[in-house]
Amino acid sequence: MGKAPEEEHPVKAFGWAARDTSGVLSPFNFSRRVTGDEDVRFKILYCGICHSDLHSVKNEWGISTYPLLPGHELVGVVTEVGSKVQKYKVGDRVGVGCMVGACHTCENCENNLENYCPKMILTYNALDYDGTKTYGGYSDHMVANEHYIVRIPDNLPLDAAAPLLCAGITTYSPLRYFGLDKPGMKVGVVGLGGLGHVAVKFAKAFGAVVSIISTSPHKKQEAIEVLGADSFLVSSNPDEMQAAIGTLDGIIDTVSAVHALVPLLFLLKSHGKIIMVGAPDKPLELPVFPLIIGRKTIAGSGIGGMKETQEMIDFAGKHNIVPQIEVIPMDYVNTAMERLAKADVKYRFVLDVGNTLKAP
Repeated sequence: MGKAPEEEHPVKAFGWAARDTSGVLSPFNFSRRVTGDEDVRFKILYCGICHSDLHSVKNEWGISTYPLLPGHELVGVVTEVGSKVQKYKVGDRVGVGCMVGACHTCENCENNLENYCPKMILTYNALDYDGTKTYGGYSDHMVANEHYIVRIPDNLPLDAAAPLLCAGITTYSPLRYFGLDKPGMKVGVVGLGGLGHVAVKFAKAFGAVVSIISTSPHKKQEAIEVLGADSFLVSSNPDEMQAAIGTLDGIIDTVSAVHALVPLLFLLKSHGKIIMVGAPDKPLELPVFPLIIGRKTIAGSGIGGMKETQEMIDFAGKHNIVPQIEVIPMDYVNTAMERLAKADVKYRFVLDVGNTLKAP
């Protein structure tokens, strides 16, 4: 049976988008599909600003198409559900992370790893099932298949929960998969930014002994007294790095700028591993000898499947894990991008979409 004529028209939407590689965002009118049988539509109240958004609006990875409306850490309240939706109802607190689709038939999808599906559909800067462009969370509302909707625990504030949908799962997943989630494991975290500070919180909640490795000595006091890290290494201090050689079971490397890997490899015990979750826009240098000595591993990890994402945010709710955020109005977004490029944020910008996004 076809849809009634009044249901054929896409739903008007509004947000902020970049039009070219300058990365400057400005008001943008667009449309989202009507609510399908398995879809959930929600009003966006908050959206985190991820470093990926900055790379994307400037086409630093070479894959951006314009107009580009970023945002893959979006949370809000359900306003409409399709007739076959099972898990959600109007009024529920929900969110969407980095993806809104996958093939659901490949080996990855069958193993709850939609994030590694070759046909994964990103929340923005991608093509949806129907061939239309996907637009992200710097906008007034979202519609997605219920499979890609995450329920936000009642005890987590929505604004602080938003970054968990990318920064949270990006750090939780490798800690779990690579066995760094056991009490007493000695875990290093490279970089104390949006990803790094969340990695510290999850690792501590797992019972790990956490060392932060940073280029910024001035972050030491906060790292230990506020975030609960057990130690702090200044990566440019040869004495500190020398003293820590062979002490770590694993390292979560969150840095998205080009940096040296060899000094980090020396920090690992035999069989230790470095997991890359930051995404530098240029290749890193990797001599092989430091890998061979100690049978060490360098691996990568990207977000997580939907089952694990819900598991992560439920774990965050149980342990009261929330990122430290700076909530900003929508019209501050370009200044926020400039500050993010300079690492001038503690530790994640979150757009107050619900209160400050104004349609023309």
